[in-house]
Amino acid sequence: MKIATVFGGTGFLGRHITQRLAARDLRIRVAVRRPNEAGFVRVYGPPGQIEPVLANVRYDSSVAEAIQGSDTVINCVGILNQVGKQKFHQIHVEAAERIARFSSEMGVDKLVHISALGSTSESPSAYARTKAAGEEAVQRNFPASTIFRPSVIFGNGDEFFNKFAAMARLSPVLPLPGANTRFQPIYVDDVAKAVERAVLSKDIKGIYELGGSETLTLKELIDLMLSVIRRRRLVLALPAELCSPLAWGLDMVQMLSGGLVENSLLTRDQIQQLRSDNVVTGNTLTLSDLAIEPISMESVLENYLYSYRPAGQFTAIHESSDMVRKNHDV
Repeated sequence: MKIATVFGGTGFLGRHITQRLAARDLRIRVAVRRPNEAGFVRVYGPPGQIEPVLANVRYDSSVAEAIQGSDTVINCVGILNQVGKQKFHQIHVEAAERIARFSSEMGVDKLVHISALGSTSESPSAYARTKAAGEEAVQRNFPASTIFRPSVIFGNGDEFFNKFAAMARLSPVLPLPGANTRFQPIYVDDVAKAVERAVLSKDIKGIYELGGSETLTLKELIDLMLSVIRRRRLVLALPAELCSPLAWGLDMVQMLSGGLVENSLLTRDQIQQLRSDNVVTGNTLTLSDLAIEPISMESVLENYLYSYRPAGQFTAIHESSDMVRKNHDV
């Protein structure tokens, strides 16, 4: 049985990748910093097939030990915010280079690296610049690697729609920087399926931009989310200049607290990211080159955002009762 090491295999995307590879009868090492908290991944396959292992991507020896004997390596490690020792350059560049270098030195057959749409060295965002630098490091050390650049990833447990839905449950107003920025959200299992196909094929290599079937502005995405959770909220489009002081203040709170209070709302770097569209450019291979038809947002959002509705899982019953009463009154 071939061995696949998945760095970040307990994360939102990593869990889906682990499940798909387990179904393909690969033996999987889920390389994480806290393997004692990752026992839940074992149930994705029969006993003994999936094993959490200790790995800190900031250290050579830890990465080398996790990769030793592997046929395939997948790097899903990434951060959206810099907290404590978790910095963009260390995680997106140095760790990516380390994983690619040891994969090459140890004779790994296949390396799949998860980057992000919009990765470019010219970006005003440190997140996007370090993602681009990480891609360069991967290709330099493992030329036959496969790099996927997904747009915003949605699905049960995502950090996009869930975040805004939680805000809408508490606030009547949703201030929105970058309201006109365009996105092409992609379903998490479509990305996992792309990784699965890359692992199983020697011909899938190079850079792929992964976007979903719909391109919408940030405001249109929030309006869609609000319709799904049955809430009417004022969506207030704000220029980045007005949001920058707020983001600076939130970043300062995080810094002064030593990371104990994490800025999960809005960072200065995220404002920079919102200055550019997050859509497939057409300059690389895409999802269609993998023969994958993307799942639409409408077919998925209802399945996991229902908990944010006023009546939660009983909303359909309430709506049905309201309809009966209206027809009776008529």
